[in-house]
Amino acid sequence: MDAGWAGLLITLLLLLSVLWFLVWRSDTKRSRLPPGPAPWPILGNLLQKDVLPLYRHYEKLSCTYGPIFTVWLGLKPVVVLCGYEAVKDALVGHSEEFGGRPEIPLLKQLSKDYGFVSNNEKKWRELRRFTLSTLRDFGMGKSSMSQKVQQEAQHLVELLAKLKGNAFEPMTMFRHAVSNVICSVVFGSRYSYSDAAFLELLNAIGNYISFFLSPIAKVYNTFPSIMHQLPGPHRKVLADCQKLKDHIQEKVQFHQLTLDPSCPRDYIDCFLMRAEKEKGSPETMYSHEDLIMSVFNLFGAGTVTTSNTLVFFLLMLAKHPDIQAKVQEEIDAVVGTGRAPSTEDKLRMPYTNAVIHELQRFHKTRIENFPRMTTQDVLFRGYTIPKGTPVIPVLSSVHSDPTQWENPKEVDPTHFLDEKGEFRKREAFMAFSAGKRMCPGEALARIELFLFLTTLLQSFTFQLATEHKELDLFSLWLEIERRAIPGKFLAVPRSVSS
Repeated sequence: MDAGWAGLLITLLLLLSVLWFLVWRSDTKRSRLPPGPAPWPILGNLLQKDVLPLYRHYEKLSCTYGPIFTVWLGLKPVVVLCGYEAVKDALVGHSEEFGGRPEIPLLKQLSKDYGFVSNNEKKWRELRRFTLSTLRDFGMGKSSMSQKVQQEAQHLVELLAKLKGNAFEPMTMFRHAVSNVICSVVFGSRYSYSDAAFLELLNAIGNYISFFLSPIAKVYNTFPSIMHQLPGPHRKVLADCQKLKDHIQEKVQFHQLTLDPSCPRDYIDCFLMRAEKEKGSPETMYSHEDLIMSVFNLFGAGTVTTSNTLVFFLLMLAKHPDIQAKVQEEIDAVVGTGRAPSTEDKLRMPYTNAVIHELQRFHKTRIENFPRMTTQDVLFRGYTIPKGTPVIPVLSSVHSDPTQWENPKEVDPTHFLDEKGEFRKREAFMAFSAGKRMCPGEALARIELFLFLTTLLQSFTFQLATEHKELDLFSLWLEIERRAIPGKFLAVPRSVSS
C-alpha cells in the first residue's frame, strides 16, 4: 500500500473514530436527560420535520414523551417544557435555576456581547435595571407615555383615511407607528412616514428579527463556525443591521455634542450621563458599545413585536367580524366619537380588554431561537438537568393547555370574562413570558396594544382584501409576516353617529 492510500485510510479511520465518539457521548448524555425523539449523529433533531419547529409539533411530542422532553440541536441537548404546570414550575417556582440565557451565536455575532442582552449576568442585571428605571422616568406606564401613543395612533388614522378605502399592506406603516413611540423615548424624536431612510432601517430590523426566528437561524446557531464562513441570507441581514447601528452611532455623536446634564432629553442622554459617572469604575458596563447595542435592542424589541401583534389582531378580527363589531359597539358606548380612546377607558371596556388578551393567547409564539438556560444542576420533576442546559418553555402550550382553558383551540373572549361580563385575569396567560426574564417592555406594549387597536377600530372596520382559503389562520399569518404573500387589508371608514 502506497503512502497516499495509507494516509487516506488513516484519515477515514480518524473521522469514523470521531463520529463514533460523538455518537457515544451523545448516548451517554441522553441517559441522564428527559426522553425525546432519537437524534441523528452530528445533526441531532435539527432536520427532522416531525420534531422542529416546536410550535408545530410540541403537542404530538408531549403526548409521546410527556410535558418535559429533550430535543437535540446538533450535539447540544435542549430541554423542552410544555403545559401550564411544567412551565410555571420552571419559570416561577424555580426562576433562578431556569433564569440563565445561553450564548446565541447569531445574536453574539451582531452584538459582540454588548448591551442589555449580554451573557454577562452582572452586566445584564445592571443594564436591564438601568433601562427599566430610565424608561419609567420617561413615562413608561404613565399618562405621558399614553399621550405619545395616542398621538401616534391619530397619525396612523390620518394615514389610513387618505387611502379612502383602498387596499393597503399594514406591516410597514404599523411598524413605523409603533417605532415612533419608542424612538420618542430613545432618540427624543419621531420620524415622518415619508422618511425613506428610516423606512430602510425599519426593514433592516424587521428582516433581522424575521431571520432570527427562522429555521436557517437555528442551523446558524447550531453550527456557527461553519455557517459564518458560508454565503447566505445571514450575511445580508447582518450587513443591513450594521446600517442601523451606524445610524444609532450618528445619533449618539449628536447627543454627545448637545448634551445638557441638567436636562436629559431621552434614553441616550441618560446613558451618556451614567457612563460619565461610572468612568472610574473597574468594571465597564456603560461603554460606548453597550449604549449602541442597548439602543439597537430597544429599537428592535419596541418596534417589531408589538407591530406584528397588531397586524395579527387585524387578521383575526377580519376573520371574526362578529368579534370586531362587538368591540366597536363597546368603543362607541364608552368613548363615543368626540374624543380618542384613553388608557382610563380600559377599566370600562372589559370585552375589548378580553379580546386583546384572547388574541394574544391564540397567537402562537416562536421563541425556540431565544431559549432560557439552567444556572445550576437542578432536580426538576424527577429529572436532573445539568447546569448550562438550554431550556425552551413553549408558551403556546400554556395558552392551549386544556386544563386551563375552556376552548383552547377557538378564539373565545369569554376566557377572560367572568359570569358578570367583567374582565378576569388568568394565571395561565403568559404572553410576556414569566419569571426572571419576563419582557421588560410589557407595560408599554399593553398601552400600545389597547390604544392603537381601539383608536383604529373607532374609525375603521378592517377586512381582508384577498381571501386565502387554502391556508389555516396561523400559516396565513406566517406568510404575511415574512412577506411571502401580500397581507392586503381594507380599512373601511365607519359612519358612527355620536
